[in-house]
Amino acid sequence: MLPTYRPHKRKRAKKIGFRARMKTTGGRNVLKRRRFKGRRMLTNKQA
Repeated sequence: MLPTYRPHKRKRAKKIGFRARMKTTGGRNVLKRRRFKGRRMLTNKQA
């Protein structure tokens, strides 16, 4: 049986990266809320 979570950095970045968030209105709202809350990291950094 295969594991249910098989991470791929590129796919993740395309989905939840900063540029992906900036593309949509909802995503921009997410960043706005996180800035307002004072988050140090606005999006997950996968390197």
